[in-house]
Amino acid sequence: MSEKELFSVKQLQFLIIPLILEQILGVTVGLADSIMVSSAGEAAMSGVALVDAINILLVNTFAALATGGAVVAAHRLGEKKEKEAVKTANQLLFIVVGVALVIMLMALVGNRFILRIVYRNLETDVMEKAVIYFYIIALSFPFLGIYNSCAALCRAMGNSKVTMLVSLVMNIINIAGNAVMIYGLKTGVFGAAVSTLLARIVGASIMLAVLVDKQKPIHFDRTEWQGVSRKVIRKICQVGMPIGLDGFIFQIGKILVQGIVAGLGTAAISANSIVGMVGGIATIPASAVGMSMVTVVGQTIGAGRPEEAKRYVRKLIMAAYMGMAIVNVPLFFFAGKVVGLYSVSQYTAQIATEVIIFHSVIAVTLWPLSFALPNAIRATYDAAFTMVVSVSSMWIFRIGFSYLFCKIWDMGVMGVWMSMGIDWLFRSIMFVWRVKSGKWLKKVGMA
Repeated sequence: MSEKELFSVKQLQFLIIPLILEQILGVTVGLADSIMVSSAGEAAMSGVALVDAINILLVNTFAALATGGAVVAAHRLGEKKEKEAVKTANQLLFIVVGVALVIMLMALVGNRFILRIVYRNLETDVMEKAVIYFYIIALSFPFLGIYNSCAALCRAMGNSKVTMLVSLVMNIINIAGNAVMIYGLKTGVFGAAVSTLLARIVGASIMLAVLVDKQKPIHFDRTEWQGVSRKVIRKICQVGMPIGLDGFIFQIGKILVQGIVAGLGTAAISANSIVGMVGGIATIPASAVGMSMVTVVGQTIGAGRPEEAKRYVRKLIMAAYMGMAIVNVPLFFFAGKVVGLYSVSQYTAQIATEVIIFHSVIAVTLWPLSFALPNAIRATYDAAFTMVVSVSSMWIFRIGFSYLFCKIWDMGVMGVWMSMGIDWLFRSIMFVWRVKSGKWLKKVGMA
């Protein structure tokens, strides 16, 4: 095999830059959603934010399976086994759509029950807005599952440009729909939910059309379908299940923390929601790098080049830190201006501004190692380790210290984000140790 590297600097740029642009588009729409919904009142904004926390928990399962499928497919491409990569794609679509349909039915049937269980002391107005939003968003889960699967497979091929373009189309539909439904027809959270549903339907349809093209090394092919393959699904689940369990428990923890915030009042919920949206912008560079890790490390390990994989990990983490500095330094200085885009009270704006400044500091120092680096570890089938670290850190540090800072020391929303910083610090230490020790390569026999 040639000693030429699998990914040149130019190829890495072609992979990462569209991912960054896609992340920007996604966060921009989320930001636009929250700003538009805020015009309908803080109760509407709070209801959407609380439902989104539950939605992430519910859809995390098929998102994790999509990642597992991408890792397996990337390995198959690295091994030059394109027919096996196609079989992986077929099995991935089957299992993700099935899981997404089950989750949709659970959300539709248990709508109000789920909200009452999670948020017991919610104000009546906020609850009613949340119920409306939850019903409509649940209908989009199967389409989101299809989109996630297709997008993950495209990235496994190193083709992140197509996911960026489809994301652009979805975002245009979403923003245009919001403008008409929220500002024009004054439908509030109902309009925001319908716009999101339509965008996801269109996005899923386009991505399916892209992945049925047999000229692509990874595609969907009905002629290759020979029923459910336990072997392939088991391989997907080897990565996907730990990620899914990790994300599921992680989101439960986040919802518990959200419950602590909900007990602080509507102003605290709104401020926390604003910081969450801005935090999405702050982490775009490292998030894009983390997504590229699956493709780069997966294909490199599949090709039997562990030393090259290590070099790519170092390069990509350095790129993540550079990108994080470019985004977070301006956010640190202009936090107040950003919060000023929202139609909220002065008290809410003050809380949000202070927390955004704090978040900018911890994000630029800890986020790449906490959330981008573990994707490299997962790409070597070492997802069980990342799961144990993530779950332990969430429950011991983020939840434990949130309770201490908010309930005992009365530090408000800032206490929640300080506990998050402690959580990120622990993750960073553990993941760096795993890579430095070489144990992350053990499951692929290259340690």
